[in-house]
Amino acid sequence: MKKTLEEHAARFDEVAPEYDEQKREEYRACVSLVVEHADPRPDDVVLDLGCGTGAIGLGLAESAGEVIGRDISEGMMDEARRKAAERGLDNISFAEGTFREPNCESADVVVSNFAMHHLSDEEKREAIEVIAGMEPRRFVLGDVMFFGEPDPEEPFYSPAVDDPATVGVLADALTDAGFSLTAVEMVHEQVGVLVAERSA
Repeated sequence: MKKTLEEHAARFDEVAPEYDEQKREEYRACVSLVVEHADPRPDDVVLDLGCGTGAIGLGLAESAGEVIGRDISEGMMDEARRKAAERGLDNISFAEGTFREPNCESADVVVSNFAMHHLSDEEKREAIEVIAGMEPRRFVLGDVMFFGEPDPEEPFYSPAVDDPATVGVLADALTDAGFSLTAVEMVHEQVGVLVAERSA
């Protein structure tokens, strides 16, 4: 991680009110794909790691039994709480948590969108192991990830604060943690969605 949790939290607190309006079409495409692939059952508990302003969690709350949002930015979660209240959703909650300390013991489905790329490759591996330990049926990851050599002239991310992995690194980490990769969706050569199911 190139910055501390506190530095990341402060950065997102600052941009929280305008965060949704600033997102690119690739981000919105990832949101749709993560929600579609998560496909929770009516009694499922869904954990949304790095939930931000709730784009994924709110999209899943109508079909899941319960959605648990975790983030390091109170400002972002305040926006998510406001939107949940506006929609009258009472089966979704938000509280502080990180990838490696999610403050959640188990979940049927785990999702994350545009958050894990802040971690180093080793930290991503540790995070995926923590997620596997919750024994979810499915883990859906939308994020900045490299399908080939990224064009340094056109990075989709901020090198000063982001540390994206290759799809291969993520796939290996998922497999090593006991998942089977069941879908790979390329949204952009530097953005994609991975769907992992628990191996039998």
